Amino acid sequence: MTKIYIAGHRGMVGGAILRRLEARKANGVALDLITRTHAELDLTSQAAVRDFMQAEKPDVVILAAAKVGGIHANNTYPADFIYENLMIECNVIHQAFAAGVTRLLQLGSSCIYPKAVPQPMREDALLTGTLESTNEPYAVAKIAGIKLCESYNRQHGTDYRSVMPTNLYGPGDNFHPTNSHVLPALIRRFHEAAQSGAEVVTIWGSGTPMREFLHVDDMAEASLFVLDLPKEVYEANTQPMLSHINVGSGSDVSIAGLAGMVAETTGFRGRIAFDITKPDGTMRKLMDVGRLKAMGWQARIGLQEGIAGTYAWYREQESVRAT
Repeated sequence: MTKIYIAGHRGMVGGAILRRLEARKANGVALDLITRTHAELDLTSQAAVRDFMQAEKPDVVILAAAKVGGIHANNTYPADFIYENLMIECNVIHQAFAAGVTRLLQLGSSCIYPKAVPQPMREDALLTGTLESTNEPYAVAKIAGIKLCESYNRQHGTDYRSVMPTNLYGPGDNFHPTNSHVLPALIRRFHEAAQSGAEVVTIWGSGTPMREFLHVDDMAEASLFVLDLPKEVYEANTQPMLSHINVGSGSDVSIAGLAGMVAETTGFRGRIAFDITKPDGTMRKLMDVGRLKAMGWQARIGLQEGIAGTYAWYREQESVRAT
């Protein structure tokens, strides 16, 4: 029986990973899946995490918990983003080690890479330049998580791995009107505009930045694929101080193109405008996923299909809220 603790199981990615592990368990794999809500376990509390790890003694830890948000949230709450994410990583990774956990998977973000980095972004671009200012505090925390894992591996011989996803979306996403990421924000805004008969939807920025998107179900599958890799295979495809693995779809789309896809999916027939007084952020963010592909995994859910499924999920949740 393998005991696995999934930190952040109520989040979009953690929830998708948990669903796949539950499916494995239902198919006869001997798993003991451990979860805690934020009310049950505050991951920013060193004492609380220590007591939990010592009591549960998991065999494997999946660290999918994080404070996340879009450009507006990162600009508005930079101290919250760097403090909470650093505390979560330090507490979970160190207390996992102290409890004897030898296998751990930490999820990061593509924002770890410099602003002016060659595209697509390779793993070895890490720490080669200045970060994008709008999310630097969050990015610094995620880089620290990678280095924590690498440092424990080097000093203590643990098997702590890191995966860096591109922009994620799908069921369980945050559709808050101001604090969400670009794709769920667009889905909500275009849905509401279509329902109200609005003539125009205005998007932040110029619409020209290019972004890559990965469905959360693909991310969950990729995470477990990397976690399950034999240690010798993982180490043969990484380096002790460059051990993280990019996870993405391998293709990107402009924000204007994305808005058009969402408008079509939601039935919006009005005009799309762009507010160039608002920041664009990094002009292009495309992951080089060659390392992961060489190990045998690639994304399977297309963007149009994924948007349609996510919108259907959003409508279902809207119906539930209305009852």
